[in-house]
Amino acid sequence: MDQKKVLIGSPVHQKPAILLQFLASIEALQVSEYTVDYIFMDDNDEAQSSALLSDFQIRHPKTLIVKSPSTTEYQRDDYTHYWREELIWKVAVMKDYMLRHAFEQGYEYVFLVDSDLVLHPRTLNHLIGTEKDIISNIFWTRWQPGTIEMPQVWLQDEYSMNVKKHNQPASNEEKALQMFEFFAKLRIPGVYEVGGLGACTLISRKALGAGVRFERIKNLSFWGEDRHFCIRASALGLSLYVDTHYPAYHIYRDSDLEGVAAFKQRCE
Repeated sequence: MDQKKVLIGSPVHQKPAILLQFLASIEALQVSEYTVDYIFMDDNDEAQSSALLSDFQIRHPKTLIVKSPSTTEYQRDDYTHYWREELIWKVAVMKDYMLRHAFEQGYEYVFLVDSDLVLHPRTLNHLIGTEKDIISNIFWTRWQPGTIEMPQVWLQDEYSMNVKKHNQPASNEEKALQMFEFFAKLRIPGVYEVGGLGACTLISRKALGAGVRFERIKNLSFWGEDRHFCIRASALGLSLYVDTHYPAYHIYRDSDLEGVAAFKQRCE
């Protein structure tokens, strides 16, 4: 009997130093009862980054690398990342390509991971063990310097950390309290239902067959392909979850590279 398969996929437009940590991280993932293959959408504008993917493919011959016909300029600095509309929907096309490939090739799960994350080795096994059709692994980010850490999951709409009730407007104090209660819950190891997620997400074959995808919903103006994925999934009757047992580390800025060694030490 053939062993069940998981496909790990990532759209990659990344600096070599960050990509090196990401690739080492997914190579170190523990997995039982499944075989793991990889797919990368190579949108790099640095030859060294593409070379790192080729070296990975040599170590893992079943890796599929799909080269983007043209790279899109992507600006980021030590303050934040700057996303343009055309780049968002280019990423959506890449992600949907990986979802289709996973379904057509008979994978039980596809695990989409952004290429600036470093994962705990137990992440994949644990996510599979939750038996959820769509579940993200938590990570936290200071989206701007000097601000509090925020999760990559939310409760409603585009990135709302509180639940809005019709005809019952909440005060700013009530909204702040709900947000901090939500954040406090996410700091406790567990599995929680959420309204939105992304960037580090395990998706089951059942969800793929139901029609989940990142394609833009034409009558929706929300920003970001993950919002369109989540709304479509919910409309298809699929619940969204986050797992907080093994938080990932986000290399959002070059300066965050300094924290990778300490994160790996904590994982051990």
